[in-house]
Amino acid sequence: MRARDLAVAYESVTVDSDALEAARLLAEHRLPGLLVLAGPGEPRAILPASQMIKTLVPAYVLEDPALAAVVDEQHADRLCEALAGRRVGDCLPADAGPPPVADADDTVLEVATLMARVRSPLVAVTGGGEAGGALLGVITASRLLDALLPRG
Repeated sequence: MRARDLAVAYESVTVDSDALEAARLLAEHRLPGLLVLAGPGEPRAILPASQMIKTLVPAYVLEDPALAAVVDEQHADRLCEALAGRRVGDCLPADAGPPPVADADDTVLEVATLMARVRSPLVAVTGGGEAGGALLGVITASRLLDALLPRG
């Protein structure tokens, strides 16, 4: 089995997409992350859902997690206001590198190795590897596990 056999169409956003809409997309579709594009079919980064959540948590609470216990529900209910007026690119970590990209001809083990090495819930699949080629789709960790698990 090759990467092209596992790649599926997947929700994506651009670096200029509205961050609140991206959060809704993650929540409504229960996605582990989003593929972020720099341009049409041009993978730029993976935005894990956990990173989007980190964007919502005030910096002072991240620095002192004990403060989370004293924030009242009224304030906690307004956490998503932190996304208002922000772009997806604003939610990416400063050190966000390019997303993991597999070539359509890569084997399942090559994809699994890439995913494990970079600890990403998603791998983009292109027709020409990292150097270019059309975006064919995405392989999720759950889809990869399904392909690797023995049928019983």
